[in-house]
Amino acid sequence: MIMGSPKCHGSEVPLAAAVASDAPAASFSVWQLIREDVNCVKARDPAARHTFEIVLTYPGVHAIIWHRLASRLWRRGVKFPARFLSWLGRFLTNVDIHPGATIGRRFFIDHGACVVIGETAEIGDDVTLYHGVTLGGTSWTSGKRHPTLRNGVLVGAGAKILGPITVGAGCRVGANSVVIEDVPPAMTVVGIPGRVVKPTSDRRKLGDGRIDLEHHLMPDPVGEAIVSLLDRIEFLEARLSHLQGERQRGRPASADEAA
Repeated sequence: MIMGSPKCHGSEVPLAAAVASDAPAASFSVWQLIREDVNCVKARDPAARHTFEIVLTYPGVHAIIWHRLASRLWRRGVKFPARFLSWLGRFLTNVDIHPGATIGRRFFIDHGACVVIGETAEIGDDVTLYHGVTLGGTSWTSGKRHPTLRNGVLVGAGAKILGPITVGAGCRVGANSVVIEDVPPAMTVVGIPGRVVKPTSDRRKLGDGRIDLEHHLMPDPVGEAIVSLLDRIEFLEARLSHLQGERQRGRPASADEAA
């Protein structure tokens, strides 16, 4: 599982332990949730220096603050003011979160810009999104039509997760991937369409509990397949060249060589 450090209670603990002992977001006040959203930025962004800077200059934090307020109004049945606050948050931050979306604790949008989260999306605790992420729907019908992200999911820049699918706890979605099917917990997904390429046990782990930001080390399944094909073609060309040489010298190829 991806390790994260909430730092919301003065200590660093593995994400799995924090999630297991945490109460649901609905049991906290808006201000408690916002305080956690602000505090967890220091654990996930090495550029964050102090709380005052985070509150004033991080559009991803501004977006979740607007959403927390709009969501409480939405769930109390005050629909139009909730949609207006949501629109205002989008106008100010370039992050579009529908007030009906369910978002857990310690949510962070890094480099917040061009993020879209649909009405029926469900996001667990300790989730991190980068810029350009879309949690979108694939149907005009009412009901559940947007994805569910379990606890500890990290979604790279530009990734699209579409439809009422579930991305399991601790998953990582590579930048610009398009995920349209369920993903088991603790897996890494890359490509278009998204392919599971690496489980947690094969991923590099950081000793201090922070998120591994080395996205450039994501595996490339398409590239690996092309390399395998090139190796096979090189072998076949060498074998053909050998057979042609034997025939030119007048010796017939053996049964094994001909095969």
